[in-house]
Amino acid sequence: MALLDVENLFVSFGDKKSSFRAVDNVSYQVEEGEIIGIVGESGSGKSVSSLAIMGLIDNHGHVVADVLNFNGQDLLKMTVKERSKLVGSGIAMVFQDPMTSLNPCFTVGYQIIEAIKIHQRCDRHSRYKLAIELLTMVEIPDPISCFSCYPHQLSGGMNQRVIIAMALACKPKLLIVDEPTTALDVTIQAQIMDLLLRLHKKNNMALILITHDLALVAQSVDHIIVMYAGQVVESGKAKDVFSVPRHPYTQALLRSLPEFAINKQRLDSLPGVVPGKYNRPNGCLLNSRCPYVMEKCLINEPSFNVISDRKVKCHSYLDDNGKLKI
Repeated sequence: MALLDVENLFVSFGDKKSSFRAVDNVSYQVEEGEIIGIVGESGSGKSVSSLAIMGLIDNHGHVVADVLNFNGQDLLKMTVKERSKLVGSGIAMVFQDPMTSLNPCFTVGYQIIEAIKIHQRCDRHSRYKLAIELLTMVEIPDPISCFSCYPHQLSGGMNQRVIIAMALACKPKLLIVDEPTTALDVTIQAQIMDLLLRLHKKNNMALILITHDLALVAQSVDHIIVMYAGQVVESGKAKDVFSVPRHPYTQALLRSLPEFAINKQRLDSLPGVVPGKYNRPNGCLLNSRCPYVMEKCLINEPSFNVISDRKVKCHSYLDDNGKLKI
């Protein structure tokens, strides 16, 4: 049984007359100890899909799924109280911006202890001891001094480590990390990624890494999910997706990176932008930007092609040489 099972997940916002699907028919599974990468440009629905799993979609949003189970429990049937017990102890999330995720009015130590108090019954001294252990685990120099610091007194990288420490306070089985290296320099990015991977290995913790940077997850994840305009367009083993992309959007993402550019020539880019809320085209959502567009792409929404263990949402798919297979 999968640790996390998501099947036909939809997240929409607005009223019935002007409803907008931010997440459109997303399905995937996460096994215990597995690392999943969810990639795509801004506005692709990566973060919203994870917020739906956490139960953090507000009253203006509507979440529907055929299956949304964590460790055999139906998340959609849980009460608010049951979900709040699970979030933190079973599933935890590291949000995008560490500076806005921490309360500037309280010390980081106070905020870590608050996270511990919600899910663990222990005395004050034990909570303090555990908080110091967590700060040490995420490799913060001089954790005792850091405990008494306010967020503005720490760098972006240090605040990110504090957020990770808070997420790990109750030893979750699944950690969702949303853009873990946003606004951090390259050296700190590498340190944060290395830290996450070592914690994953040490705790046998499943990871979902959400990012727009394919190079960041290229060497880290077991399975990759590529999203565009709220839909999954390709999913499969990471090594296969990176070596032979089957969807035009995945190919374009890879060719926009120096690491994957063909013969290191001028980098390619997709023309246009992601469809907006209310100007989504008929047929394939990529049809206005796709270099391989055909007449049926303008009319009919594609279904999934299954190639070995790869799923590709396209009327056709790319062959081993990167050419459209007719």
